[in-house]
Amino acid sequence: MSADLSKRLVPDELWELVAPLLPSFAARPQGGGTAPRDERAVFTAVVYVLTSGCAWRHLPPRFGTSSATAHRRSRYGPGSARRLHRAMLDELGARGEVDWTSAIVDAASIRAKKRGVR
Repeated sequence: MSADLSKRLVPDELWELVAPLLPSFAARPQGGGTAPRDERAVFTAVVYVLTSGCAWRHLPPRFGTSSATAHRRSRYGPGSARRLHRAMLDELGARGEVDWTSAIVDAASIRAKKRGVR
């Protein structure tokens, strides 16, 4: 992967914020499993897919990680996405770069009961 693309998708400043929040992937005690991966390259591949709309199966090989590895790691364990989101909001908020005057509220829809309509 080119250094320009990597630095544009995951600048050093972002990586320094994100790296400590990602779970570590230790070798399995019984052996086997996959070989260690460059965590920054995997995270960059995840960012690329999530920001470009590219399908996981079409992840370009220049990222140096398989689409299956990037897709599996995109979950990063329970609560990871929330921690990453919170850390980025905290950092941007501390710099005064978040406009808190507007927000988007996400709502869920549920089906109405089928009986009882008169």
